Amino acid sequence: MRYILYFWAAPLGFFWAWYFLSANDFGYLFFTRQTHEFAFDFYGAILGIDPATIPPMVARACVFDTAVIFSILGFRRRREIMAWWKARREKTSIEAAQPSA
Repeated sequence: MRYILYFWAAPLGFFWAWYFLSANDFGYLFFTRQTHEFAFDFYGAILGIDPATIPPMVARACVFDTAVIFSILGFRRRREIMAWWKARREKTSIEAAQPSA
């Protein structure tokens, strides 16, 4: 599962770092606004859609992928999560039952 998280987080981090640096014209050739516009114009031409719609589509895909990855992680660790949740609830109910001084 660790490798899945690495292979999920690394591309997302790389893409969003590039996106925000190039959108703000960071200055290096790879991070210029011209490269940013070229990349999205290129993908828009390949997909046959408006290039301005690509970043929101990518953001929705990232949110969906994140939800899937964390759902799988939560399912795999459901016993530990339930034990933590029960311990937390017991601790809260014990603290609520004790009179304050």
